[in-house]
Amino acid sequence: MASRVLSLKDKIVLITGASSGIGKAAAEQFAEIGANLILVARRAERLQELKSNLESAFGVKAHTVALDVQDIQKLERLVPELPPAFQEVAVLVNNAGLALGKAPAQDNDVADISVMLDTNCKAVAVLTKAVAKGMIARNMGHIINISSIAAADHYAGGSIYCGTKAFVTAFTDSLRHDLVGTNIRVTAISPGAVQTEFSNIRFKGNQDAADAVYSGIQPLTAEDIADQIVYAATRPPNVQIADIVSYATYQASGTNIARVLAKQTRDHKA
Repeated sequence: MASRVLSLKDKIVLITGASSGIGKAAAEQFAEIGANLILVARRAERLQELKSNLESAFGVKAHTVALDVQDIQKLERLVPELPPAFQEVAVLVNNAGLALGKAPAQDNDVADISVMLDTNCKAVAVLTKAVAKGMIARNMGHIINISSIAAADHYAGGSIYCGTKAFVTAFTDSLRHDLVGTNIRVTAISPGAVQTEFSNIRFKGNQDAADAVYSGIQPLTAEDIADQIVYAATRPPNVQIADIVSYATYQASGTNIARVLAKQTRDHKA
């Protein structure tokens, strides 16, 4: 039986937040199947290292853009300033995103609010606009937005983060309606507990607080979510994966987590 997987060999995949976590893992998995990459993130040194590793290991081409997606003016120039060989983006992965703190709504830090809104919402809308124009002209492409179970499963201390991810999911759904008469596919990926640098950033370097998020479970990994991204992107052209929602085992919601492994460890020591 012939393979029904859509080949992305030599196609251009643009990934934001590519220097670590889910973005880096997705870059590695796309490179493994022969895609060329536009790697966008703040940390230039990490991007250059990733570019070198991917080109050496998989023989693909990678272009790096050191950019904070909060800088909307620079973000608007990203696509027009791409080298000719990287102009035709086949897959956009809007991955850059973050949470800051877990303050109740009445105590939210205004600076943190701005950072989350600019990174998680505004940047997604702006880059999607820029990339979608070319996709529409070519009548081909795939836009994959990284949302979260927090988009629908809200919790105390998450008023802004949950709100931004609700935006991502709503934006993704509306975008699918806008592009319904085209060959462009639109997907949201909505993970549960994924152990990356996410919690370290959220708790601003408090390692104990970050570790507590994953205590007692085997969390999802960046590679798990990258696998879902690549799966969605490589379905046959007539298949559009609208949303993938995934939890870690022992997790039923954002806050309902059975810390079984921690209990087993305590029982064993006792």
